[in-house]
Amino acid sequence: MLTIGLIREGKSPADNRVALTPAHCRFLHKNFPAIKVIAQHSDTRCYSDAEYRSAGVDVRDDMSGCDLLLGIKEVPEKMLIPGKTYLFFSHTKKLQPHNQQLFRAILDKKITLIDYECLVHEDGQRVLGFGFFAGIVGAHNGILAYGKRTGAYSLTRVHESRDYRQLIRTYFGLKLPNIKIAVTGSGRVAHGVLEVMNLMGVTEVEPDEYLERNFSYPVYVQLKGADLYTHKQLKTYKREHFHTHPEEYRSRFLPYIHSTDILMNGVYWAENVPRLFESADISETFSIDTIADITDDEHGSVPINLGDQTIEDPVYGVDKTTKEKTAPYLPTSIDIMAVGNLPNELPRDASQYFGEQLIKFVLEDVMKGGSPLLDRATIVKAGKITEGYGYMEEYGR
Repeated sequence: MLTIGLIREGKSPADNRVALTPAHCRFLHKNFPAIKVIAQHSDTRCYSDAEYRSAGVDVRDDMSGCDLLLGIKEVPEKMLIPGKTYLFFSHTKKLQPHNQQLFRAILDKKITLIDYECLVHEDGQRVLGFGFFAGIVGAHNGILAYGKRTGAYSLTRVHESRDYRQLIRTYFGLKLPNIKIAVTGSGRVAHGVLEVMNLMGVTEVEPDEYLERNFSYPVYVQLKGADLYTHKQLKTYKREHFHTHPEEYRSRFLPYIHSTDILMNGVYWAENVPRLFESADISETFSIDTIADITDDEHGSVPINLGDQTIEDPVYGVDKTTKEKTAPYLPTSIDIMAVGNLPNELPRDASQYFGEQLIKFVLEDVMKGGSPLLDRATIVKAGKITEGYGYMEEYGR
């Protein structure tokens, strides 16, 4: 018997998404008799304790009898149970300073950590993630912010809709001005953004058209790897080489800063990846008024991302001259939408999608006792850093 525990989210503010919905748990109990799911009591989940009980799930506080513990965000050190196997987004693989103590606690408590972010297919494509719904919510919030800046239209907040289906209805009759929107990336986040662009009636155009023409209707351009980066010497782009040696590339985004009203950023970023632009590139001809930095790396691909906001207050301004944080929607500022838990505005839809992928690609491997997929995602095994993550040794000391 494999006992899976759905742990209560302990990070503040508490995340309301879940790894498995009550419907997922019912499916597992029906189709996999060797699996038992237990849910830890929680007042903050998007699904109530009563909904889990109705699905045949035991709800309790004590998770010590579980073999596998599933969360979403980082688990506070005091909530970690020694010797257990955890799956959650630890946000440690980039050596994030704010989670160093958590990583050390994982090592000290002889825990096995399988990180959702590291669950990748052989070609490097992510298996799990909330990126699609981050893209949905981020695109909506970016368009909403531009409407607040200009007064040209108004939108309600995403979390005021019961679910994604109801959100779509709020776009009926929406008439956007003749804006130009740059969408960066080609993964789940970008797919979510494109979904909203199409629902809002924004027309896709090619990069050369976007840069050279004015339009009498709203348009967007999707900029993928080859559109965004080029090798410094060879002037070429090869995806695998870029992901291995990003420091050898430079950004090709600069022409777009003079032709764009809204930037929807969905590209992956790490320290050695070129930024889309630099703070010094902001001048009188910098036309971007609103940036939805959906991947949300502080001082990352968007260098004027000065840090997270909250779902309740998602937008701040950055003064074009001083580059300091201001109130949003000022004539002298660029508006930044940067929220680290965007899918929490559509938690049920996001959790449904996530759990389906978890069941399809991960849990069967867990039941078999392991797989190359799980091995690639195991950062720590029984308190020891695994071979593929040796660069984290110093971080764990």
